[in-house]
Amino acid sequence: MGIIIDEMEGKLRPPSIGMKPYEAKVIPLITGEDMLVREVTYDEIPLLMETIEPLMKQPKDFYDIVASRIYAELLGMYRYRVRDEYCFVGAIDGEIAGIVNGRLVNEKLGMSYHTITLRRGVRVGAQLFAAKMEYHFDFMDQDEVLIVAESPNGFKRWMIEYELEPRFECQHELGGVPTYVLTRALWEKHKANKNVGIRPAFEDVVEANKVLRKPAEIKV
Repeated sequence: MGIIIDEMEGKLRPPSIGMKPYEAKVIPLITGEDMLVREVTYDEIPLLMETIEPLMKQPKDFYDIVASRIYAELLGMYRYRVRDEYCFVGAIDGEIAGIVNGRLVNEKLGMSYHTITLRRGVRVGAQLFAAKMEYHFDFMDQDEVLIVAESPNGFKRWMIEYELEPRFECQHELGGVPTYVLTRALWEKHKANKNVGIRPAFEDVVEANKVLRKPAEIKV
């Protein structure tokens, strides 16, 4: 019976086009703290789900829908039900400050999912969004990333600040929200101002963020 289940599970899991690792980087914050941006390990996914679960009932700034959808996307990643999904975390001394995720549609097209900030007021979300765009364009050599916003803050940060091109005829996986696209040309135009960080990451910062923990308090 176990063999049959294993064979069926193999049929359910999506194929992969192959994802390159994301090299961690350090971003100095205006508070004087260092935030490490790195990939999340498979074993850390349940902790991230547990961290954002309380926000699934927080309507302020649309945290409820964003947290609910990230929770489902992380669960899909954990259960191997999403093709080529990635998740990055911003962490400060081990404390989770923000989470971003997305996936690869094919070799040249990316799909941005969500950005959620747990440490507000120091541009954590903006830095993490830039990091995942960096992954699509500079690590995976993609040409375009499809992006939607589910809050006014998101629309301001992504659509306006990056001058995203409307692609309303294209259906994003998140539903009927109007789709925009970040092209390689727009990325090259804005990345010098948007995409910051120090590589290789400082060893002491890497060490301080090897073990993640939930924030003691999340203020939204």
